[in-house]
Amino acid sequence: MAIEASFTSTNDEFPLAEVFEKFPSSKVELDRVVPTNHAIIPYFWLQLDNSSEVSMDGINHPGLNDLKIVDRVEDEALIRIEWDLDYESVLKAILETGVSLMSAIGKEDKWTFDVRGEDQQDISDFQSYCNECNIPIELVQLHALSPMHSGNEYDLTEAQREALTLAYARGYFDSPRDASQDEVADELGITRQAFASRLRRGMRRLVSSTIIHSPSE
Repeated sequence: MAIEASFTSTNDEFPLAEVFEKFPSSKVELDRVVPTNHAIIPYFWLQLDNSSEVSMDGINHPGLNDLKIVDRVEDEALIRIEWDLDYESVLKAILETGVSLMSAIGKEDKWTFDVRGEDQQDISDFQSYCNECNIPIELVQLHALSPMHSGNEYDLTEAQREALTLAYARGYFDSPRDASQDEVADELGITRQAFASRLRRGMRRLVSSTIIHSPSE
């Protein structure tokens, strides 16, 4: 059974520690941190007040190769990171063990990491790796996850399931979006209107089955 665990770590041990030296009252949230073939393609949102000037100049850390500002939306800036994975950190531990990083949120005093493993051993291996490499982490929460349901259990049609799955995989639900309705519809070989209809009806059935618990229309 899948296991999800929350760990905290002191801020100065993580490669983005110097962000808080420059923006002490800010909040950092890693976005789309996806381990794939031993590579991490990450972005993070830096939350500031509206008047703050955003610059990554002067932020240097042995765990970072590059920081680049991608976008600014009101009081948040989207930053792209190029990590140096020779540096031992929580991210290196994730790549070297069998866990997946679900979320990572940093403030001035600490980071909170949520990771998921296929079983208890994956979580134990992650902890052991961090301990052996002197990466300070503290387990604060651990719980088993219920088995994932198939689309059929939510009364989705095959077309709705396919539309929802592809939209998720292409980043349609991400912020900012990585794909538009037109792009996903083209990949499915249908019109944008047809895709939008499948998406809307599929999401309605998901909400009905998982939150409202009423019969699907």
